[in-house]
Amino acid sequence: MKYDFDEIVDRHNTDSLKLDAIAPRWGRNDLIPLWVADMDFRTPPFIIKAIKDRLENEVLGYTMKPDRWYSSITNWVQQRFDWKISPEMLTHTPGIVPGLAMAIQCLTNVGDKVMVQPPVYHPFFLVTQHNNRKVVYNPLILRDGQYRMDMDRFKEDIKGCKLFILCNPHNPGGRVWTKDELAEVARICYENKTIVISDEIHADLTLSPYIHHPFATVSEEAKMNSIVFMSSSKAFNMPGISSSYCIIENESLRRKFSAYVNGSELGEGHIFSFNTVVAAYSNGTEWLDQVKEYIQGNIDFVDEYLKKNIPAIKAIRPQASYLIFLDCRELNLPQDELLKLFIDGAHLALNDGAIFGKEGTGFMRLNAGCPRSVLKKALEQLHDAYQKQCVSNN
Repeated sequence: MKYDFDEIVDRHNTDSLKLDAIAPRWGRNDLIPLWVADMDFRTPPFIIKAIKDRLENEVLGYTMKPDRWYSSITNWVQQRFDWKISPEMLTHTPGIVPGLAMAIQCLTNVGDKVMVQPPVYHPFFLVTQHNNRKVVYNPLILRDGQYRMDMDRFKEDIKGCKLFILCNPHNPGGRVWTKDELAEVARICYENKTIVISDEIHADLTLSPYIHHPFATVSEEAKMNSIVFMSSSKAFNMPGISSSYCIIENESLRRKFSAYVNGSELGEGHIFSFNTVVAAYSNGTEWLDQVKEYIQGNIDFVDEYLKKNIPAIKAIRPQASYLIFLDCRELNLPQDELLKLFIDGAHLALNDGAIFGKEGTGFMRLNAGCPRSVLKKALEQLHDAYQKQCVSNN
């Protein structure tokens, strides 16, 4: 069937973080929400059906992981990523960030070093700090419109780190790392006895012609020295379900992590944790192909509009996901003035690039997972604000 991604879905008064948190956070209600990383498209009907079918039985009791949860995941990762795994390699977690926290608590001690690569999804370093571990920052390099790893610095910064949290694909930059890049990371980390924790929540949103490589598949060193976190939540627009899983090929590492999860009673899941994943991976190919095509069109629209109308703001074209990192440094605005341009001038709610680390200063993150008409209105408002605040002052 043909899905309608142009439809405006009213999400007000649903306790939506994206909308109902605008007033508390920004002190106003007139902002177009383009921040939180969920999409404004309807969650696919086959997932809604799975939830409704479960509610036909009006006993909301304890839930077990069904065999079809295991088989749907193993079939999906083999079909999408050519990765053959077995059911025993899977551990359920109540979201990827909680999973990261569990990995940090399980595999490191207070004061241990954990490396991240800013600008990067900020919970990476926040959850490390909240658990009293030391964050080591290994900055990425923005070159020719895409982020790159500085492998020479990587080799130095990784020394003494117990964990490296990899964003694969990258958020907020949208970079899909190549197999060679990941293999080099695997080699360096293996030699330094640093376990790699790979957050691959945006893997299913990899855009053509790019190819996502699950970290554990790129080499034997990667396979034996990593935990790969995945989820159906981003691709199928159901992050509120808070259901994810990790894949661990190394049996010793798997036993250690599973014992920690089970000992904390965090691996059981709620009544929608498993049937929604099964519904997504059993019925979702056509919907996913269509939403990715629409997202690609939105990215093209943003990129072309900025080049034509606001060339001082450059879109870092994501190779995966609907998140676009906007390079605003040519505006020559301090970060507080940049925020005023977007908030007070354009009436837009985006993510402040500085939250992803100091390397994000001068940037803003835009969520393009919305109807194109919303993007058009937002960009027109940004253009008007740019004309008033930047052009008229020069």
